[in-house]
Amino acid sequence: MSHNFSQENNKTARVRSLFVAALVLACAFGTVTLAAAQVTPPPVPDTIAVPAGNSAYLVGHAFGSQGYTCLPTSTGGAAWNPTARPEATLFADLFGVQFQIITHFQSINESPNPGIVPPLGGNATWQSSLDSSRVWAVRVNGINAGSDPASCPNSGSIPCLLLQSVGNKKGPTGGNLLFKTTFIQRLNTAGGAVPTSVCTVGQTQLQPYTADYYFFRADQQ
Repeated sequence: MSHNFSQENNKTARVRSLFVAALVLACAFGTVTLAAAQVTPPPVPDTIAVPAGNSAYLVGHAFGSQGYTCLPTSTGGAAWNPTARPEATLFADLFGVQFQIITHFQSINESPNPGIVPPLGGNATWQSSLDSSRVWAVRVNGINAGSDPASCPNSGSIPCLLLQSVGNKKGPTGGNLLFKTTFIQRLNTAGGAVPTSVCTVGQTQLQPYTADYYFFRADQQ
């Protein structure tokens, strides 16, 4: 009898956990939807401004790393070189708690825009943690960190960037959080810059960084 009672308690606990998870997910979607009308990026220099006709609808606060490898130089020495795209996890504020919404990494562009020939090495990728929709993007332009107090104030960090979509894909169940993304701005970068230490050829190092990623879509969508 006690065994059956214990089983019922375990089932009840699992149901409650699933209910809480579903509630959190529903709240997250609601928060993202509500935030679409509230996202206001900081003013930026024209160099990394998004073209007219596009509006910010989502922002993620990123925590990640930039990889570097020590390679030989033409003068016989050795120096650090970026050898991989940054990898990061992006979060949104949900009732004062950081809630994961997007992962950022490098992957093959599975749905290139018309006229785009995707590189074999892949493109920078952002994938929704909520519905698995994706956007692939490439750098359009950038500014040095510390060169603009409003959007890129932290000297000695990786650059702030304007990126443009070169591919979008819905999630397996039709999710489209990132499906209509046209441009991405990487702003407020902190950290991630080239290491200043002396290195030995072949040595690798990850440099932690944080940044704000703003996602834009065409106004008519």
